[in-house]
Amino acid sequence: MTRRRLRLGTRLALGLGALALAVFAVVGTVMARSMQEYLEHRLDASMASTQVSLKKDFAKNGTVKGKAYGWYSIVYDVRDGTATPKNREDLPADADELAAVALEVDGRAPVYRTGYLHGDGTYRLRGCVVSDGVVLVSAAPMNDITTTVRQLVIVEVAAFLLALIAFVVIGRAVLRRGLQPLSDMARTAHDITSHDLTDSARLPVRAEGGNGGVEVEELRTAFNTMLDHIDTSLAARTAAEQRLRRFIADASHELRTPLTSIRGYADLFRYAAANAPREREAHLEKLRSEAARMSVLLDDLLLLARLDSAEVETPLRIADGDLAALAREAADAFRAAHPGHPLTVTVPDEPVRSAFDPLRLRQVVDNLLTNAAVHTPAGTAVSVSVWVREGSVVLRVADTGPGIPAADRSRIFDRFYRVDDSRRRDRGGSGLGLAVVHSLVAAHGGTVELTSRPGSTAFTVTLPR
Repeated sequence: MTRRRLRLGTRLALGLGALALAVFAVVGTVMARSMQEYLEHRLDASMASTQVSLKKDFAKNGTVKGKAYGWYSIVYDVRDGTATPKNREDLPADADELAAVALEVDGRAPVYRTGYLHGDGTYRLRGCVVSDGVVLVSAAPMNDITTTVRQLVIVEVAAFLLALIAFVVIGRAVLRRGLQPLSDMARTAHDITSHDLTDSARLPVRAEGGNGGVEVEELRTAFNTMLDHIDTSLAARTAAEQRLRRFIADASHELRTPLTSIRGYADLFRYAAANAPREREAHLEKLRSEAARMSVLLDDLLLLARLDSAEVETPLRIADGDLAALAREAADAFRAAHPGHPLTVTVPDEPVRSAFDPLRLRQVVDNLLTNAAVHTPAGTAVSVSVWVREGSVVLRVADTGPGIPAADRSRIFDRFYRVDDSRRRDRGGSGLGLAVVHSLVAAHGGTVELTSRPGSTAFTVTLPR
């Protein structure tokens, strides 16, 4: 069975209580000791003044008063290391301490000592010289001092205990309030561990609040920053998984169509009549067409995969080239393939030099031009423009078609995404053209932007010069 550990606030309060107890003990001891020394000093002063009067009485009368107010005053003859009392009637029952003090007096300074007289209690002893060989020893009871110091100690103990209890209780409450954000963060962490993050891109809870000190606030900020980072990572992972699932589904769909066609035409070719060569040739042509279409699709998929792993193997062959000349060549090919779309080319007369892969950038321009031709009615004007802007080269392909709906613009560069979701072959290809454009431009370190409204759609490619 494991022992339950105390909470941090309780342990801190108990630790501070132990520290306070040690401080109180030191302070109480110093106070009691100081009070005792002060009272003893006062008693010593009182004994000194009393002995002055006694010495006058002894000089005048040859003797001193006996016991008064519990005090003892004894006159000793000190000869040859022996102290003989002169007023024996005033001797206490236990006079050894007084005789010892008389023997210690050497005439230079009075002798003080605290001793215990059996049957009487604790006394303060003072010895002084009266005349040659005569010593006066007085003993004053210390009961009042002991009682006073004892009462002081009792008051200190009671006051310190009450202060200690209040300190621990109030301190625990203050610490608990100050450490409440830590408890909130612990509950948040427990809630997160119990939350299913498999398909979630957002953590359900946060450690909020404004209590606690600077350190707790820093910890809360770091904790929330960590949660935001986890949120971002989960969102990216979820989005990547969704794209992967959509990519697999769309790729399966796109590959299944030509494979089904190839299979069907292969069966037709197998069972075609031997005396019908035209029919067999038509079937072969369909087989070649579907195989070519599937080959283009696989090439695009392979290119996208290589672009995704560009950190390992770059698919680009960068060289210095003229972007204006590349745009003219793409325009000439477009006019030959799509004579129903008038094309305008606006490029500078001088070369627009930049570093790019001529083959892949030509593929970008061809895809953009083909996209404009496929998704606009016949007779729609298309334009290609090239210019230099602030250290970058810009290529824009625009058309005057119906435009792209606002709901589709954010996903227009997604793989296999098509504005026309019916997937009819007369309205476009596999939906990889713009995805290839976006990936190739990004691999060149550039950007591609879409602006569209009814009557104007433009794709603007910006590359570093």
